[in-house]
Amino acid sequence: MITELAVERVEFTCGSCWHRWSVDYDVQRWTDGHGDEWEYFYRDNTPVPSPYTLEGAPPCVHCGRRWVGRLVARRPVPLPGGPDAPRSPVPGDGRHRPERHDAPMLPADAHSQPEAAPGRSTG
Repeated sequence: MITELAVERVEFTCGSCWHRWSVDYDVQRWTDGHGDEWEYFYRDNTPVPSPYTLEGAPPCVHCGRRWVGRLVARRPVPLPGGPDAPRSPVPGDGRHRPERHDAPMLPADAHSQPEAAPGRSTG
């Protein structure tokens, strides 16, 4: 069962060329039937390894090295079904907000990137 949903902004700083960038990840926390907790990470609707591991860190666009990310911001997404949450019925005719099917993807890196550290280039 999903126990938590969130969007996490993860910042990466290349220790080789000092390029800095950040990426937003969708994170699901899941508890399985044995009571064990798991985290699932998604970038642009694609499952990816945790960015907090070397395996899941994206390569630097300048030198290709990988550096583990660090959490810089987080937005929990409420789980559905809260008693005070307003809700809207979805008609079964398929015409409810049809534009959502053709809306462009909001990319995981479509936000302001970190400023360059003094004396260091970001690329």
